[in-house]
Amino acid sequence: MTALYLAFLNSWRGLVHGGRTERAIRLELVLVALGLPVALVLGGSLWVRVALIASLLLMLGAELLNTAVEKLCDHLHPGRHERIGIVKDLASAGAFMTQVIAALIWGAAVIDRF
Repeated sequence: MTALYLAFLNSWRGLVHGGRTERAIRLELVLVALGLPVALVLGGSLWVRVALIASLLLMLGAELLNTAVEKLCDHLHPGRHERIGIVKDLASAGAFMTQVIAALIWGAAVIDRF
């Protein structure tokens, strides 16, 4: 249990640091905070609610990983470098794909509900 607790603390520190230093993470934290109650009201069934909430958490998780990749790249190669730029663009594209997934899930839930 100690290892699990310590892992949680590491994750919490990363989330707090990301929220304090990265605008995109702050925006997605706001979306999660606003989306949680909306998901509970909008979702007609348990599985729709789970899908809505999971899509928000997936999007936030991808943004955190994207930020980690960007920070690592900047640390290893602070200057502009074409191949580092490609790595950062790929990580950004991965985060964008999760945003598309979230939009599809939320759009389907809205259409299904109304």
